[in-house]
Amino acid sequence: MQGTEPRQRLDKWLWYARVARSRSLAQKLVASGAVRVNGQRCVAPDRRIAPGDGLTIAIAGRIRVLRVRDPGARRGPATEARLLYEDLSPDPAPPQ
Repeated sequence: MQGTEPRQRLDKWLWYARVARSRSLAQKLVASGAVRVNGQRCVAPDRRIAPGDGLTIAIAGRIRVLRVRDPGARRGPATEARLLYEDLSPDPAPPQ
């Protein structure tokens, strides 16, 4: 049966996962074009994401690469937020 997998709005998920401090900042981050979903640039905060989707996020001068594990149900503590994704980000470059 198609369409039964749990999905979440991108802006809401970024807020739940504590990538953004507020939902409005998450919306602005997406609208600015700083987020790619499965390699495709996304500017729609209402884009639906599901477990297994890959996110590339340019934030605070670095690139974060995350794989969605769970859509989440609330914005909980940081320990709970880390369970929503797998961090595949490259190590930061050493200062020159």
